[in-house]
Amino acid sequence: MLSPADCPDMPTLRAQIDTLDRELVRLLALRTTYIDRAVEIKTGVGLPANIPARVEDVVAKVKETAAQEGLDTEIAETLWRQLIDWSIAREAKTIKLD
Repeated sequence: MLSPADCPDMPTLRAQIDTLDRELVRLLALRTTYIDRAVEIKTGVGLPANIPARVEDVVAKVKETAAQEGLDTEIAETLWRQLIDWSIAREAKTIKLD
C-alpha cells in the first residue's frame, strides 16, 4: 500500500482505495463468521440475540479506537450501530427464546 501522499495521480489513489475496500469486505466477512459462532454459543447457553449492554460496550470501544485513529467518532458510531443491528438481526433469525 502506498500512503495517500505517495499517490501521484487519481488512478493510483483509486487503486489504493479499491485495495482497502477489498480488505474491509474481507474483514467484515470474517466478522460474520464470529457472529455465526455467537449464535451457536448463545443458543447453547440461552442468551438472546440482543444484549444492550454489550452493544453499548462495543460502540464505546469503537468510538475510542476511532478517536485514537483520527476518525470522526460520530461516523464510526453510525457505521457500527448499523453493523451491530445487522448482526443482531442475523442472530435473531436462529435464536428463538421463549
